Amino acid sequence: MGDMLPAADWTKREDLAGLMIALGDGNARYVGGAVRDTLLGIDVKDIDLATPLVPDEVIARLGAAGIRTVPTGIAHGTITALLAEGPVEITTLRHDVSTDGRRATIAFAEDWRDDAARRDFTINALYADPASGEIFDYFGGLEDLDARRVRFIGDARERIREDHLRILRYFRFQARFGSQPADIESENACAELAATLKALSRERIGMEVLNLLGLPDPAPTIARMAELGVLAVVLPEAVVEPLATLVAEEQRQSIAPNPLRRLAALLPADIGQAERVSARFRLSRAQRERLASAVKRDPAVPEQPHALAYRLGMDLAIDRLLLTGAEAGILAGWVIPVLPLRGGEIVARGVTVGPEVARLLRAVEDRWVEENFPDKERIGVLLSEELGRSA
Repeated sequence: MGDMLPAADWTKREDLAGLMIALGDGNARYVGGAVRDTLLGIDVKDIDLATPLVPDEVIARLGAAGIRTVPTGIAHGTITALLAEGPVEITTLRHDVSTDGRRATIAFAEDWRDDAARRDFTINALYADPASGEIFDYFGGLEDLDARRVRFIGDARERIREDHLRILRYFRFQARFGSQPADIESENACAELAATLKALSRERIGMEVLNLLGLPDPAPTIARMAELGVLAVVLPEAVVEPLATLVAEEQRQSIAPNPLRRLAALLPADIGQAERVSARFRLSRAQRERLASAVKRDPAVPEQPHALAYRLGMDLAIDRLLLTGAEAGILAGWVIPVLPLRGGEIVARGVTVGPEVARLLRAVEDRWVEENFPDKERIGVLLSEELGRSA
């Protein structure tokens, strides 16, 4: 017997044991990220199984065992088993019949190697037997994992022509798992076929770019994408140098990364550019607002952290501070205060209900923020002063 899957908490789940009994001996193997990440000592989030059983048979067997299923990707042979400790995706072995770079027509297969051959990278084509823990490696994935090498299975160009998004997936996996020097054949293929990314929906590209930017340190990979001409296809507005500066600030100040903050670092301080990128990537309203706020940074105009957090909210304030190299740690544990003044108090001072009340509220609030949020007694003094000015 060859390499074995190390014991991990997820492999000891009782509901998984019941699932394997329902599927039958030899009819399932763990595959992909769960195997890869366990070998690397990384926490496993998602569990995927491959099986020679067709979907109808999987559904029937699990139903007989009282296990609920959802046909989450039935057209591609995937059903999801709803287990007590979390869902598990089960996909019938497949091989590609035809592909056009955006979608594939598949046929079910019976050979594990055929299924492995249609996957993207060698480190994602590792299978493990749930009962014995034996690992099945058809394309040198274990050696690549040891070397921290991200490499396409078989011919890199063929893999990319099957699914153009694999170019961006390659760089995301390189940023997460890869070492230097990178696999030259994979890089050359991505550079040569970069233009094929234009055939994909902008939304798919945007999601993949944000996934890459959310990794601990994507800056070297983004810089390499720029050198190879890939970044210019998906984000022609990008200037790469500020991203490394931002990542260094996040690490220095022990602040968790945010992909939208990092996207803002790649863009010029131009709200119009940010809006165009947001539209192209089909960002949500909340994402658009965060990106728009972040690109408004101006290193030449220092902003008071507490005032910024009061005006924008904590997350947007931290974005702006980090992007200008300012200290954001001062906001740690700070609770954004509420202005201790209401319109009724102003009316009680003899002001007629209407626009003047709103104007006075804004004037007092501006001074309160400028004075770093003094107490209620000071608010009374500020209101008296503003009433005196308007008399």
